[in-house]
Formats: sequence, C-alpha cells, structure tokens
Amino acid sequence: MAAKTMTGLSARERLLAAANELFYAEGVHTVGIDRVIEKAGVAKASLYNTFGSKDELVRAYLESRHARVTAGISSYLERYGTPREKLLGVFEAQGELFAEQGFRGCAFASATSEAHGEQVDQAAGSYRAWVRGLLSGLAREAGAADPELLGWQLHMIYDGASQSARMDHASSASSAARAAAEALLDAALA
Repeated sequence: MAAKTMTGLSARERLLAAANELFYAEGVHTVGIDRVIEKAGVAKASLYNTFGSKDELVRAYLESRHARVTAGISSYLERYGTPREKLLGVFEAQGELFAEQGFRGCAFASATSEAHGEQVDQAAGSYRAWVRGLLSGLAREAGAADPELLGWQLHMIYDGASQSARMDHASSASSAARAAAEALLDAALA
C-alpha cells in the first residue's frame, strides 16, 4: 500500500481525485498530466509508478466513475420492492446525478468522444454493459416479453436524458425520461 500523505490520502487516491475533478470538468484530452500532478500535489514519478501512463490514469478515472454511479443507483433502488418500481427508479436516481453541482453529462460519452483508445473504450463499454444489463434484468423480472429489446430502448432513453440534462442544463430531464420509460414499460407489459 502506498505511503499516506499528510492529508491521509495515498498518492494513488490523490491522483485519482485530481483526475476525476479535472478530466470530468475539462476533458481527458484537454487536461495534461502536469496539471493532474500539480493538482494532486505529487511527484511525476508517483504518477508513472502508480499508473504507468496517462491512458491508464484515464482508465482508472473512468472505472472510479463507474463504481460511483453503480453504487449510487444500486443504493437508490434499495428503497423499492418491485422490479417495475426499481426500473423506473433508475431514472429517478439518474435525476439525482443531474442535480449535482458541476454536472457535465456522462463522463464515458465525453471521454470516448475525445480520446478513443483501448482503455477508454473498454471502460466505457463496461459501464454501458452494466447500465443495459441492469435495465434488461429489471425488465425481465418485471415480466417483459422481450427484456433485451426493452432494456436497449430504455438505455437509449437513459442516454438521451443525460445528453438533455447536460446540453439543456435541465436536471428535470430525468422526469421526462422516467415518464417515457414508464410508457414503454407499460406497453411492454400489456
């Protein structure tokens, strides 16, 4: 384990925190390694000893975003009892993300739009597979005849809501997305 700094965070934790703040706010392509190192307050060698390259730091940043979103949505859904409620709750949980100060859209969409590479594409693919799997799984549990198709359709609504919230600066996009999801779900269960 890395030695703890005076603030109690390891060099790895500080680098990830700095990367998360800078990459999310400004973009992975725009932000150089020197800015991340400066923000983290670590030596350049710490970055390369810990991650090996900027690409690996970007991958770790996206994986940490994935873990954060997964935990947030999973925790939010614990309040619901039925698959239908949970499925619609995904869009409510998304609304909480939209309402966060500094919301700038989907970190994965942003990263893949500016920095295609194996690490970025794998991290984004893993996140998208999780979202689609969650939606399809809940659709299956709710009794949809074609849960994979419904999951895909709901995923498109989920993605569109994120784009709308970012571009229109409208955290209420989640309410419209939830209503659209509910209509699709009801039609699929009819």
